[in-house]
Amino acid sequence: MHIEILVEEPSAAEMLQVLAPELLGPDVSYEIRVFQGKPDLLRQLPNRLRSYPDWLPHTYGPNWCVVVLVDEDREDCRALKQKLETLAIDAGLTTRSQVRAGVPGPYRVVNRIAIEEIEAWFFGDVDALRAAYPRVTATLGAKAGYRDPDAIGGGTAEALERELRPHYPAGMPKVEVARTIAPHMVPDRNRSRSFQVFRDALRDLVPP
Repeated sequence: MHIEILVEEPSAAEMLQVLAPELLGPDVSYEIRVFQGKPDLLRQLPNRLRSYPDWLPHTYGPNWCVVVLVDEDREDCRALKQKLETLAIDAGLTTRSQVRAGVPGPYRVVNRIAIEEIEAWFFGDVDALRAAYPRVTATLGAKAGYRDPDAIGGGTAEALERELRPHYPAGMPKVEVARTIAPHMVPDRNRSRSFQVFRDALRDLVPP
């Protein structure tokens, strides 16, 4: 099995460079493709999807899949998911959602959304956050407004920057933060529902 993972920014790639091997195991190959933001990913996605059947089977064999990960960014989640689904279907590729709805497989595309941003997944694992940045309070996950990582008001990137200000008074370097937190993350304890859905979708790709 080979998986192409498309992400909108380098911080997501940094996280997945650590987590993907753990979630996929040694028998699954993968490449993480980084774009210059969500608009760039969505602009290039139709051509990317159409091109994959022309070369992925010849390079990696018949078992392959494309995983698309984008931030919600306070968009309508259902509308964004439908946009991703439509792009895949228009490219002639069957999605995981279609197969789960009864369309014959195998599926070639998995569309996943980080709600509302990838930083919510760091809030989902406060132990990892504190291991990377010891000044973060141990009770952070129990505070009002932080109990549901996917429902943090005002933007999760902004919230994480506030919490890490003692470490980064001049501003939060997103890539460095992702690189620092990711090694401490434990997928099975993450409280973010959108992370759990992403995690389980990757695990489902692992051959039995």
